[in-house]
Amino acid sequence: MLGEKIRNLRRERGMSLKDVAEKTGLTSSFLSQVERDLADPSITSLRKIAEALDIPIFYFLLNHEDHSPVVRKDQRKVLRFPQSHLTYELLSPDLNRKMEVMMARLEPGAASCDEPLAHPGEECIVVLEGIMEIDIGGEVYRLEAGDSIYYYASIPHKLWSAGNEDLVFISAITPPQF
Repeated sequence: MLGEKIRNLRRERGMSLKDVAEKTGLTSSFLSQVERDLADPSITSLRKIAEALDIPIFYFLLNHEDHSPVVRKDQRKVLRFPQSHLTYELLSPDLNRKMEVMMARLEPGAASCDEPLAHPGEECIVVLEGIMEIDIGGEVYRLEAGDSIYYYASIPHKLWSAGNEDLVFISAITPPQF
């Protein structure tokens, strides 16, 4: 299903596998396997594909069926990326807004991505549980429950769970880029 979404969007944009490969640094053969659901992309690879296709990464993972402004706690859209220890719950109703808000859970010792990533906009994170370490442009900050951080997302950043329990945090990003 993920592969089909990627293929359909690529074709709508009039791009070949080679075009996407050049923009992402991934091989055409790997992209072909992803499109045929024979390989699962890492979160880093999926972000690169989304960027190459000029679409937020959530586009690939959500169904846009409910248009209510209320998001009930038992009806949140839960997103788990292939080969990742990170789970997101979308707190905003959909991605058709100027801001996206999500709650994330990251297992102890796990990181949000393989390498620091950047995207346009600004981001604010509030740590609810656990300990977060976040590298923003080479400077590392340590946050505990109740702490928050606000930064320009155009600066490469990466976060990880530095404690012995799951890291749980709320993230607000504008414009939606995830």
